[in-house]
Parts: sequence; C-alpha cells; structure tokens
Amino acid sequence: MSNQYDLPEPPKDIISAVRFAPHSSNRLLVSSWDKRVYLYETPSPLESHEGYPIAIIEHRAPVLDVCFGEDDDTAYSACLDCDVVQLDLQNPSQKTVLSTHSQPVRNVRYSSLHKMLISSGWDNTIHIHLFQDGTLSHTPSIVTLSATPHCLALSDDKLIVGLSDRSIVIYELEQLRTITSQSSTSPENPENRITVKPFQTRESALKYMLRDVTCTPNGEGYAISSIEGRVAVEFFDEAAEIQAKRYAFKCHRTTTEEEDIVYPVNVVAYHPTKTTTFLTGGGDGAVVLWDGVNKRRIRQYSGFASSIAGTAWSPDGKLLAVGVSPPFVDGQEEVDQNLIKISIRAIPESDLKGKGAR
Repeated sequence: MSNQYDLPEPPKDIISAVRFAPHSSNRLLVSSWDKRVYLYETPSPLESHEGYPIAIIEHRAPVLDVCFGEDDDTAYSACLDCDVVQLDLQNPSQKTVLSTHSQPVRNVRYSSLHKMLISSGWDNTIHIHLFQDGTLSHTPSIVTLSATPHCLALSDDKLIVGLSDRSIVIYELEQLRTITSQSSTSPENPENRITVKPFQTRESALKYMLRDVTCTPNGEGYAISSIEGRVAVEFFDEAAEIQAKRYAFKCHRTTTEEEDIVYPVNVVAYHPTKTTTFLTGGGDGAVVLWDGVNKRRIRQYSGFASSIAGTAWSPDGKLLAVGVSPPFVDGQEEVDQNLIKISIRAIPESDLKGKGAR
C-alpha cells in the first residue's frame, strides 16, 4: 500500500492554509481563494485511501487563513472581506463574525491555553478575542503594529509576528489577555484600541520579505523563512551563550551552469514531538525535513505538482498534509486546477531520524 494519496475534490483556486485538528489525525481544514473552507476526513494512507470532504463552507470572499479552535468542531477563518469568522463544523451554515479589520485579514491563530484568538490584518493591526465556554466573552481589542504583518505564530506563552519591514515583534500572551480583559470601549476609544509593550522586538536575520514563522515545540524559540530561499532559527533567551546558537541557512535552490534559481520558502513547521526537527516547503515543489541540532537535511519529498502552499503535521506527527497550488502571477486571472492538490503522507519514524535527532 502506498504511503501517500491525494484527497478528492480539492479547492478550485489557490490554497491558503492547511490545518490538522488539534485532537485528531483524521480531520483536516483547508482554506482557499475559491471562497471556501473545506473539512476533510483524512485516514492514514497505510490504512485507507478513502479521504473525502465532510463539509464545504462558503464565504463571501477568498479565505486567507483558517485554524481550529478549542475542539475539533470549532474553527476560525480570516477573510479578504476583512472579517474574522467563527465556524461551527457540525453546522456548516452557522457562521459568526467576531470582528472586522479595515483591511483583509491575513492570519488567524487560537491559543487553547489562554482561550484567545488572535487575527492579524493588512491594516497593520492584530485583534485579540477572548473566549469563555466557547463564546466571545469580551469586546475584541486592537493592537496597532508598526508595519504590515506577513506571518504569525503562537507558542504556549508567546505571540510572534513577522512584519513587512522585516522586524519580529514578540508579545507575551498572558499580558495580551490581561490588558484585553481590563479594556472597554468608550466614546474616546470606540474601537477598543490598547497599547501593549512587546516582550521583544528584533530585526530579522533574513534580508528579504518574510513568508512564514513557526515556534519550537519546547517554546525556546522560532524559525522564520523568506522569499529568498533562506531560513533562520532564533531563540528568545537573550543570554550571549544562547544567542550564539542562532543560525540561518540557504535552501530550496537549483544551481545550473547558467544560473542559480532561488525559490521562496513558503512554509516552515516544527514536528509536534521531535523538538529539533522541522520541515520547509518551497516554491520548487519540495518538502524538506531538517535536523535542527546538526544543521543538516534529513530527507526530501519531491515531485509535487507545483509550489508548496501549506503543510500540517498531525498531532502525533505520523501524518503530513501538503497543500500544493501554483503561485500568484501578476495578470493571471485563472490558475491551472490540475496543479491544485492536497496530499496525505505517512511519515515513518525512520524518516525523522537525523543524526542526533530526538
């Protein structure tokens, strides 16, 4: 039996995000520019190839991101029409707008530990939504950023935001929750804007536009990628001996006698249980596993139909979902739907065993 299969009925336009459920390896959310969020049943390819869409949730505009919430039946979407939407996956027609940015919403992430949803928009803001018993418990607060957010990630206690000016802004989640819970709207502040001092603000080690960021499973740092075929690994602890462990490296490049072709690194994602193993997904249609301790490539999965648009590890790390679709091209009104695919791949333990990997 093959260790990989493609899901039937993939999106009809570019894939924007791929997310496994927090407590299941058999439920996958996919968002797309076709104005839909797809919920798939995703059995392991070692057991079955019968994955299929359980639900397709229509939106008014392209969906730029999606995430699960507190459980496997709640999700949130980030939309080009500026809305942050709560989705009831048991009742797909039930959608609730939680807040509205003044520009499209680029990312959305949920912290189960802090019962908090964070959205970032091209209006240079993040919105903080607090929950109690699954419902919004407080008026969302707005934090103004110094530049446009391109990517964000959550650890257990921190929010990392990568901005268009290549700065990295890091907030403490408990502080965001506390200030939001104490804030309120008023005639002087009708939008409930708050001021929060970042835990840290850094300049990225990468010289070009940021594409993705992921936190280490142990909460000690993060990895960030750029359009120029590079990844940087950073650490929160500012002690000199810890900062000496920082590094950056080149990847997703093809060299010929005539030219060097550099591809964007669209995705970077740590394995959920191997604290030093992470993957990158590039515009070259390859997914690469890396040993973060010994700074070496472990394995490469190639042959995907087009650029890697998104990936997701299952909670146990035994499955990898790979969303593939063509990149945006200026002036191009339609994409080749034959190049849009979602692959489910079984990842054996042997694929993760780089030298010194834990």
